[in-house]
Amino acid sequence: MSTAARESLPASFSDIDRSSEELKGHVIEYLSGTASNPEIRRMRATASHLFAATEGERLLDAGCGLGEVARDLGSVVGPRGSVIALDNSADVISAAHARHDGGPVTYVVGDVTALDFPDDHFDGVRSERVLQHLADPGAAIAELVRVTRPGGRVCVIDTDWPSLTHDGFAHLDDPSVRSSNILLSTAGRTARSLMVKAGLRNVTASPVTVCFTSPTDAATVLAFFDPKRARVVDLIPEQLLESFFDSVDRAAERGDFLVAFTMWVSLGRKGEDGE
Repeated sequence: MSTAARESLPASFSDIDRSSEELKGHVIEYLSGTASNPEIRRMRATASHLFAATEGERLLDAGCGLGEVARDLGSVVGPRGSVIALDNSADVISAAHARHDGGPVTYVVGDVTALDFPDDHFDGVRSERVLQHLADPGAAIAELVRVTRPGGRVCVIDTDWPSLTHDGFAHLDDPSVRSSNILLSTAGRTARSLMVKAGLRNVTASPVTVCFTSPTDAATVLAFFDPKRARVVDLIPEQLLESFFDSVDRAAERGDFLVAFTMWVSLGRKGEDGE
């Protein structure tokens, strides 16, 4: 078994730089594929509408991945504004910087639970699919709030993995699968309460259900549907892999494959001084 096959892809998001080169390649490929997926683009469109960036703003994308959203924000804020694209992985930031389009985006390595920015610095901050990888998501929310100016906004997007549902194929409901740490995170549904506890005002929570009706489409977001990466992800037990993919292939042939889960877009505002 290769080094990458012994590593867990989801766990590696919190420590990509010390992963094997093979696994780093899987992560970059995964991030790129996810960004182009129509369902993720639809979710991001919902988040973009709610976040409502405007020209001249100073923004932070904490956990930027390959920087697609940061560059989109850069095109909105224009030359009078600025966007910081931050990720905890130097390798991911390097890959993001290589995709730079000349906009007002700066790429930096940083820890979302200990941001190296002053208080009240940004007009708006966003963080997408980061909390689910953290031991202390509350600390990250507190930092996002700290660096946001009074009256500014904080947008947190994350997944409610227990909402994962499916039809047409076998084993996704097996206890050995459902008990995996990968599928236990409730980061999406609990983000709003953390934001309220951190003192944000008027916190809204908007659910976006993403749905896939083919294994190929699903595999760009749910890597365990890709036979080449399933062992790296290590969600489906080895003894079930052959049966799992046989059932997935049959569902695809019949046309009744379906898998879906809910992501939550939570948005709040930092109180003005004296509120």
